[in-house]
Amino acid sequence: MPSSVWSGHLTFGLISMPVRLFSGARSTGISFNMLHRPDKQRVKQQYICPLENVVVDRSDIVKGYEFRKDEYIVIEPDEIKKIEPQTAKTMEILEFVKAGDVDPVYFESSYYMMPEEAGRRPYALLTKALEESEYVAIAKITMHNREYTVFLRPHEGGLMLHTMYYEEEVRKVEGFGAPDVQLKDAEVKVAHQLIEALADEWDPKKYKDSFQENLKKLIEAKLEGGEVAAVEKPKKLAPVVDLMAALKQSLAQMEGKKKPAATAKSDEPRVAAAGKSRRSR
Repeated sequence: MPSSVWSGHLTFGLISMPVRLFSGARSTGISFNMLHRPDKQRVKQQYICPLENVVVDRSDIVKGYEFRKDEYIVIEPDEIKKIEPQTAKTMEILEFVKAGDVDPVYFESSYYMMPEEAGRRPYALLTKALEESEYVAIAKITMHNREYTVFLRPHEGGLMLHTMYYEEEVRKVEGFGAPDVQLKDAEVKVAHQLIEALADEWDPKKYKDSFQENLKKLIEAKLEGGEVAAVEKPKKLAPVVDLMAALKQSLAQMEGKKKPAATAKSDEPRVAAAGKSRRSR
């Protein structure tokens, strides 16, 4: 099991339970090292003191806050420790709200919340109550040197925690919203038909990062001394003059485009086999 990112107590009312948090998702992908082109050696990053023009050792680096231009005060780790609020070790549920009332724009990161042995029964009770009431919990927690408002929701028999942005952190974009245009009923009807033509069951396994796949092919080809063909770029679409005509043409293109589920599944072994034979060459 991966190491937890936070441990403490979750409380609501007079009920307290020891819990741990584990990262629920993280970005993955091919990473590159920075090299010196002539000899292909990795370059090193160093911290330089511009006043003394010397390389600074990490043990001599401290955190500082700029209170005036080029003027700083040093903040020591033990000073930060002293001012940690109670939520550094105790996550208190502040209220319960309907899940649909919280706009996803506030969501930041996801974590699995798991109970310690002593907290299994109250954890199960809270999870079941949330499932049946269709409420979610809003709480506060301190980690990574800041205090978060968090969203707790039941998921697959357990609890997920999502850190949330504060109101002042959610940016507003001037002019965002419904454009001042009049739509025809017929246009809306065909748009609904286009949506239905593309409608499917949610399955996250279907979605892949094609750019990462292309990077893997590029690396493999360079290792083998070959080249990768350039990906065909999408054609530039002309501005829509007749919205209804564009909708109807889009709908016509969708007809018969999606394969039945059984056909799609039958193709999987063949694609996998093709990938294996390519790697074996």
